[in-house]
Amino acid sequence: MSAFRAGNYTFSLGKRTYIMGILNVTRDSFYDGGKWLDLDNAVAHAIDMQNSGADIIDIGAQSTRPGFTKLEPEEEIKRLIPLLESLKGKLTVPISVDTFYPEVAEKVLKCGVDIINDVTGFKNDKMIDAVSNCECGCIVMHDGRTNDMKEFFKNILGRMLSKNISQDRICFDPGIGFGKDLEDNLNAIRDLKNNLLNNIAILMAASRKSVIDKICKGIPVEERLPGTIAINTIAICNGADIIRVHDVKEAVQAAKVSDAILR
Repeated sequence: MSAFRAGNYTFSLGKRTYIMGILNVTRDSFYDGGKWLDLDNAVAHAIDMQNSGADIIDIGAQSTRPGFTKLEPEEEIKRLIPLLESLKGKLTVPISVDTFYPEVAEKVLKCGVDIINDVTGFKNDKMIDAVSNCECGCIVMHDGRTNDMKEFFKNILGRMLSKNISQDRICFDPGIGFGKDLEDNLNAIRDLKNNLLNNIAILMAASRKSVIDKICKGIPVEERLPGTIAINTIAICNGADIIRVHDVKEAVQAAKVSDAILR
């Protein structure tokens, strides 16, 4: 059976769906910006997501919403390190950090982070170098149109393998909402397995995104949980291994039911 490996953690693929809980320590994320800036609140939320069934906690210090204001690496590090230090010994699930800066990746890996989640798809050779000498998992996101998605992942896979990053450390994310119009997003969800590569983990990250509003017309972000569950359920049917969500408790229930039917 294939697996996704992240440090000391191994996720068997095809056995069940894994839930990645989102923890944004940002001011401007599209759904929960500013909500978890307080260190104690952020720690409590991470623990609460774990207790609700999250298999991974994904921490982001920089918003990547459309029109986001880019932070410098130093500011990301300033936000991340106190939280990572405060979480030591409090979680039994792996921690992922969402960053596209190699220097941030290097810093957080030294703090024991298990996964680097790069929304720019490890296109920067320095980011590949940053993860090449450790055993962390690598989430590679596609940030363009769907027509070249499979070739994009083949290219990145080849580059990562050449740096001794084993295939079982790699997870592909089709990048819902990144450089894609509505039809691109729907095709990425509909053709999930066909667009990616066999025996490599697949992550779906569509939680509360604007694709739901574009379909349903006028649905604010606070009311997009049903649409999120619909996308995630279809993604599970189409081969997704990990679902990245804001709403862990609801996602866990939906995934358990989906898995009971499918697996």
